Amino acid sequence: MNNFIYETPTKVYFGKDEELKVGKIIAEYHPKKVLIHYGGKSAKESGLLDKVKKCLADENIDFVELGGVVANPELKLVRKGIKLCIDEGVDFILAVGGGSVMDSAKDIANGAANPDIDVWDFSLGKCAPTKTLNKGAILTLSAAGSEMSNSCVISNNETGEKRGYGSSCNRMNFAIENPELTYTVSPYQTACGAVDIAMHTIERYFCPGEDTYVTDSIAEAVIKSVMKAGTDCLENPRNYEARANMMWASSLAHNGLTQCGREFQLVVHQFEHEVSGMYPEIAHGAGLAAIWCSWARYVYRANINRWLQYAHNVWNLEIDFEHPEKTIELAIDKQEQYYASIGMPINLKSLGVKKESLEKLALDCSRNKTRTLIGYKPLAYEDILKIFEMAYE
Repeated sequence: MNNFIYETPTKVYFGKDEELKVGKIIAEYHPKKVLIHYGGKSAKESGLLDKVKKCLADENIDFVELGGVVANPELKLVRKGIKLCIDEGVDFILAVGGGSVMDSAKDIANGAANPDIDVWDFSLGKCAPTKTLNKGAILTLSAAGSEMSNSCVISNNETGEKRGYGSSCNRMNFAIENPELTYTVSPYQTACGAVDIAMHTIERYFCPGEDTYVTDSIAEAVIKSVMKAGTDCLENPRNYEARANMMWASSLAHNGLTQCGREFQLVVHQFEHEVSGMYPEIAHGAGLAAIWCSWARYVYRANINRWLQYAHNVWNLEIDFEHPEKTIELAIDKQEQYYASIGMPINLKSLGVKKESLEKLALDCSRNKTRTLIGYKPLAYEDILKIFEMAYE
C-alpha cells in the first residue's frame, strides 16, 4: 500500500427536506452576500430555487443569482460569475444543481478569490489557486461526485478544450443531499450518472498499487451498489432507497476513499474529456460508456490477476485458470451489456463522433505526444489513438 493523504472536509447533510436548512447552514459562515449559482429552468420550475431564496431571506442573507450553467460548464460563464462576485462583494457561493453547476461554482470561487490570475490557468496547470471563497451545494443530480471531490472540470469552447484540475480549494464546505430532488432526472441522465459514478471508482481500481484489500473491498461494494441502484432508479424513478443509495455512492466514489493506497489518474476520463470538449453536446457519462470497454480490452493483459479479481468480485464469475483471458473478456462483455441495458452507447460512432476526429482527439489527449497516461499499461499517443479507433466501431 502506497503512502496517502485522505482529506474529506465537506460536511454532508443527507436526507429528506435537508435543503430547507440551507439558510441556517450558510448563516454559520456569516456571509456578506451569497451568489446562488444554478443551471436551467428545472431549478426554477421545481420550486427549489424559490425555497432556497426564502431560506436565505429568512436569515437576512443578501444574495444575487447567476443561472445558465450547461452540461459541460463553460469558461465564459465562469468569467461572468467572477466579475459578478467582485462587483457585488460576494463572499459565499451556493451551487444548486449537479456536477456542472458545482464545478462552475468552484472555478468562480477560485477566480474571485485570486483576481490577479487568469482562472483558465488553473485548468491548464500553469498555477494553482492559493485561496478560495466559501461554498456549498444542494445536489439535484447523482453523477459527478463534485459535492465531495477536490476536482473541477471546465470547458473552453473558444479552443475546444475541456480540462480538469485538483486542489483542496475545490472542496465544498458543505453538501446537502436530498434524494427526492433527483426524482425528476430523466432516464438518460440517470443512466449517465450511474456510469459516471461507477467509473470514478473503476478507474481508481485499475491504477497501480498492491495489497490494498480494504480499499478494494470498499471500491467493489460501491461499483456493484451503484449499478444496482441505477437499474432500480430506471425501473422506478421515485424509488427513494434506490435514489438514496445512488446519491451516496456518487459522493463516496469521488471523494478519494476508493483510491487510498493506490496511484491516481482517471485515465478513461482523460479520453472522454477530449471527446466532450470537441463535441460538447455529448453527455459525459455516455462518452465514458462508449470508451471504457475498448480501453479495458486494450490494457487488461498488463495485469491479469487484477482483472481476474474484478471479474470474480464484481461480476461473480468463476475463474477459468487455464484460460484466464476468457474470464476477463466475459466480465468486460457483461459490463458492455449492462451499459446497453440502461440505454448507454457502446461506441463513439453512435454519439456522432466523426472518424476523422480520432487523430486530433489522440493528439490532444497525449498533449501533442508529450504526455503518457498512467496505469499497469502506460498509454502514449499510439496507444491512445488505437483505443479511440477501437471505441469508434
